[in-house]
Amino acid sequence: MASDLLDSPPSPSGRQATNGPSPSDLYQAVRCCTEALCEPLAADDYVIQSMADASPVKWHLAHTTWFFETFLLTPHLPGYKPFHPQFGVLFNSYYNAVGPLWPRLQRGLLSRPTVAEVYRYRAYVDEHMATLLGRGHVRGEDRVAATMVLGLNHEQQHQELIVTDLKNAFAVNPLHPIYREALPDSGELPAQTWLPFPERLTWIGHDGDGFAYDNEAPRHRVFVEAFALANRPVTNAEYRMFMVDGGYERPELWLSEGWATRLDRGWNGPLYWEKQDGEWLMMTLAGLRPLEPAEPVCHVSYYEADAFARWAGARLPTEAEWETAAAGAALEGHFLESGRFHPAAAAAREEHGPLYKLYGDVWQWTASPYVGYPGYQTPAGALGEYNGKFMCNQLVLRGASCATPRSHARLTYRNFFPPDARWQFSGIRLAKDLP
Repeated sequence: MASDLLDSPPSPSGRQATNGPSPSDLYQAVRCCTEALCEPLAADDYVIQSMADASPVKWHLAHTTWFFETFLLTPHLPGYKPFHPQFGVLFNSYYNAVGPLWPRLQRGLLSRPTVAEVYRYRAYVDEHMATLLGRGHVRGEDRVAATMVLGLNHEQQHQELIVTDLKNAFAVNPLHPIYREALPDSGELPAQTWLPFPERLTWIGHDGDGFAYDNEAPRHRVFVEAFALANRPVTNAEYRMFMVDGGYERPELWLSEGWATRLDRGWNGPLYWEKQDGEWLMMTLAGLRPLEPAEPVCHVSYYEADAFARWAGARLPTEAEWETAAAGAALEGHFLESGRFHPAAAAAREEHGPLYKLYGDVWQWTASPYVGYPGYQTPAGALGEYNGKFMCNQLVLRGASCATPRSHARLTYRNFFPPDARWQFSGIRLAKDLP
């Protein structure tokens, strides 16, 4: 799986520690991890697009390659010839400044290029990236270095999407395919308790040390009222209590748009839960299996998380509260490298402190809208489309999930999705006001 080479990613400027991994090693580690995720797949698995939000695995492999070709090789490697003249359109995601793009909803219609040709595309770009990296650019403080680091983090995001999109594709298959067998999960989370945090004027956001996306800055001061945060995420057993108590039939618990969405889509439980012969089962990447009560609940939308919080007499934390509580906590949890591809009930091996599962296992919805921090400015150029143009109608999630590479997680990371999104490993951690 992913290499430990990326446990301490280089800075956006591309500066490397003298005793750290080389840029070439970093590049190869990420690229190899992506392809390792595909090893259990048959060729037929690569081409499925099961819903509008998901993309075929083949498209992810090609798009991440397109990124390096478009933003690094074409402008910075003299004499570079693109692999295919139409790939620039087929595998552009949303960079309108780069040029036209193939419609997202039609990615699953691309039977060609074949999977084999996409892998040849990756090999071609990797070969030329080795040439570019060998020219020494990425050891200097230049645009090439920063773009390469961004490209590696971009590919790590797509590693997570490969897992979540593949799970969605397998879930709609009545054969309930198995991607990988489940790993043992012994232990359970402690009882829920509340950890108090006093009111304070504090700093949040990225401080400039190491890589971060532009939406994590500028670092700025916020006043946080006194609050309490749950010591762990909500479990399947607790969410079942909400369901048994009529949580999906009580409009007073739901935001108006959330209630309308629940009715329109017929929600009666988290995504991938199904009831057979009176027993709740869950679709996982290890196939269909009985619901495990002690695991963190996942695949819930913001609307469901908010409704559950109201039912529980609590609320969702703001992202400032989450970051304040998590400051100084160990970056430990069950990440992509664990090979679980599902949240675990047990604590991670090195997890310690009063707060469990801040990172890994499940992303945690916050009550904060995804907007720019005070002083935020969208970067110039096509890469400025990476984050800024999505700052509307989205909610922030914090932490990381069981599909997130460990080196991609950090305290200030701001994930974001629309409030009805459920196919990511999204869960719930409760908060409440203190007098």
